[in-house]
Amino acid sequence: MSTRRSHEPEVQRITSAPEPLADDVARRQKRYLVQMGIRTVCFLATVLTWGHVPLWLSVVFLVGAAVLPYVAVLGANAGRERRDTDQTFFDPRQIGPGSGPTRGLGGRP
Repeated sequence: MSTRRSHEPEVQRITSAPEPLADDVARRQKRYLVQMGIRTVCFLATVLTWGHVPLWLSVVFLVGAAVLPYVAVLGANAGRERRDTDQTFFDPRQIGPGSGPTRGLGGRP
């Protein structure tokens, strides 16, 4: 049983409040820079190990250097999309049967 009156404004709960924008941007920038640092290490490892270690190892470093920018950009752009509440922007309605004559496919009776 709730003692809240219906005319009182709803209070924001701290557990459902979103992360501050500055903190979110700083977190994503840090993650992006770490991933770009790993990419740089992969690229340098490719250059330094080419011809000195088995080819498959150098190719793994090369693939890492090629794929990490894509992953880093996706991770940097992903953020602030999670919502804890369902925000429905429309009320779905069921469309009933029409009142006109029944027709088959192509408009033929």
